[in-house]
Amino acid sequence: MKRREFIGLVGGAAALPILQPFAAQAQQSTKQHRIAYLALLSGENTTYAKPLLQRLQELGYREGQNMVWDYRSAEGRTELLAQLASELVRAGPDVLIGGWGTLAPKAAIAATRSIPIVFTSVGDPVGAGLVKSLREPGGNATGMSALAADIAAKKLQLLNDLVPGRKLVAVLGNPDTPYTALALKQIKTAATIMEMPFTVFDARTVDEVPRAIDRAIDAGAASMLVFEDPVLLGALQQIIDRVAKARLPAIFGPRECAAAGGLIAYGPDQKRAYRIAADYVDKILRGASPASLPVQQPTKFELIINLNTARELGLSISPTLLASADEVIE
Repeated sequence: MKRREFIGLVGGAAALPILQPFAAQAQQSTKQHRIAYLALLSGENTTYAKPLLQRLQELGYREGQNMVWDYRSAEGRTELLAQLASELVRAGPDVLIGGWGTLAPKAAIAATRSIPIVFTSVGDPVGAGLVKSLREPGGNATGMSALAADIAAKKLQLLNDLVPGRKLVAVLGNPDTPYTALALKQIKTAATIMEMPFTVFDARTVDEVPRAIDRAIDAGAASMLVFEDPVLLGALQQIIDRVAKARLPAIFGPRECAAAGGLIAYGPDQKRAYRIAADYVDKILRGASPASLPVQQPTKFELIINLNTARELGLSISPTLLASADEVIE
């Protein structure tokens, strides 16, 4: 045997024990993780969930390689959530993500108490019965809360800046949504401290929205605060068009509302929340238990001002308020 051949043979033999762990690692990295996502609203996979998917990719998850992405949407029809949740559970996901709001995660938890669930933007996880406490969820679900203690006061202050004089604020909400009760409690506390009058106008269905806004106008409301709710988001364009026609300044929560033509949006940084939700998915896939992952509360908020809408309403936005905005739409 030639010396070069002998060296090559010995070198190859010596390399085998080293190569085997790398081969095992490569096989492990290509394991298929099934991640399910239950959405209430239409298009969540390209809007709210987009930062989550981007973060999962940064963490090394690739659809078609080591991740199966199982997405189902109720397209705004709450009555479909239970059926879709059951379909996702039957497919046996490693993690089930409850999309925007409270109703999708509630449907997910009703469908399974064993599969880990990560919710993305629940207003009151404890009050809705999703977790035992924020610090120690205790069950198979954890995730992101979407409500902070001082957000109501900030929204009322923004409306007072736009329409000075502490004039009547109309609050548009759906009393059947778990989020509404907690948000309304905070509004009452903040309004009392700020001495701002307000009246609540209920809308349980999309058809009730125009009548609720008309009642607010008839009551002499000078501005409107719109709660984050699936029904109201489903009627978003109706709300925007109707308050514009009445020249009624309105403040919303999600950024998408200002992008659609709403005057102001103020709320948690949804992009950041969904990225943190992706981190939780990764932790769970690596062995963490949802019961031990505390529910995260928002710490960063976004102020979006639609200057085009302000001009159409004949409103003058102060330079100070514009300077404080995270984004100005022109």
